[in-house]
Amino acid sequence: MDFSTYVIININCSIIQKKPRFRKKNGIRVGSRFHKWRREDIHRVKGILKIAYKLLVNDKGKFAALLVGITFAVFLMVMMTSMFAGILHRSSATVLNIGAKVWVMDPAVNTPINSIPLPDYVLDAVRSIHGVKYAVPLYSGGALVKLRSGVYQSVTVIGLDDSSLYGRPELIDGQIENIYAENAFVVVKDAEFAKLENPRIGTEFEINDHRGVIVGIAKVTTSGLFGVPTLYTTYNRALQYIPSTRFTTAFILIEPKSSDAVPYIKQQVKALGYEALTKEEFIQKTSNFYKYQTGVGTNVLIMTVISFIVGLSISGQTFYTFILENLEKFGALKAIGAKGRELIYMILFQATFTALTGYGLGIGLACLLITVAKLRLPSYAAMITYANLGIAFVMVLIIAAISSYIGVRKVLRIEPFDIFRG
Repeated sequence: MDFSTYVIININCSIIQKKPRFRKKNGIRVGSRFHKWRREDIHRVKGILKIAYKLLVNDKGKFAALLVGITFAVFLMVMMTSMFAGILHRSSATVLNIGAKVWVMDPAVNTPINSIPLPDYVLDAVRSIHGVKYAVPLYSGGALVKLRSGVYQSVTVIGLDDSSLYGRPELIDGQIENIYAENAFVVVKDAEFAKLENPRIGTEFEINDHRGVIVGIAKVTTSGLFGVPTLYTTYNRALQYIPSTRFTTAFILIEPKSSDAVPYIKQQVKALGYEALTKEEFIQKTSNFYKYQTGVGTNVLIMTVISFIVGLSISGQTFYTFILENLEKFGALKAIGAKGRELIYMILFQATFTALTGYGLGIGLACLLITVAKLRLPSYAAMITYANLGIAFVMVLIIAAISSYIGVRKVLRIEPFDIFRG
């Protein structure tokens, strides 16, 4: 069967129908002219789309080139945005792991790592605010640890309030009460755990010429961003072991009596000259810092735009070539009665089908690579979020729309007479 015969059969197969019996359905007489027109129109569109599908997949070279271009573009976009999302997530690791509802800090603080010590009177003032259930200090600082092998390793030390241990991590080995023992520290088992030579309960080390002992191994929600292991201890022991400035409180953690009290607490802390942020607001402030005040956000944006341009150029050029090579077939369709909007449906279907197929392949390839990378590199920070998938999907739709526009303009200009004369 040649192409023209196949097209005629698919377009007109629904016209020859057995006259249906009259009956009511959704208030419309089945068999009436309106119902017959609607049914025939649906069958006609189905036939047109079937032809479009066969035209697309039968040209295996062009179809493969379209898929490769869109898949590669989606893969690059998802990989770049996923790495950026992983960086932003890990930049707020301290906030996520501690889990305090309200954080009090100096207004100049942008991230949990770069804290500015608060005067001691701020803690007393915060505790006296109406609506505060309790408030505790938090120490956060860096130290140098000498391991048993003689190797030195930088660590982050978190000092928890001695009386409440508010913000303590969940232990997978040991008892949290042992943190009150002499020289006691709890180590976090995360991606950086191996840098401390995989310590166990009872492992000893030196920290600023002081003896330290591991009394517990904990797990946390998120690993840190800068590849530094984390140790937990009590607030007073952290001050004793680590040289400090005149003020020692990095943050004040607040447990409000209710969520309604938070706005009033923030207002009173602001009157003191400091800033109170909820957990979500602190995470957002940290993310904004890395997005807009560092080069990370700009670099990721540039790479995402480049990926979009690559995908658009490859798919647009290939789809235009595909339209040119099948121009006579579109002209034949127009000659035997296909309307302009039906040709538009065909092109939109071809572009959308290719874009969505390439989108799925690109997402799958990115997920596979990220999974393998995390198995081999525990510190790999990439993570796929719904926002990443949404950004890639929107860009793929834009690629499909531009490619369709190029094809539609060319197809609508053809005249059947010119095709058959050629």
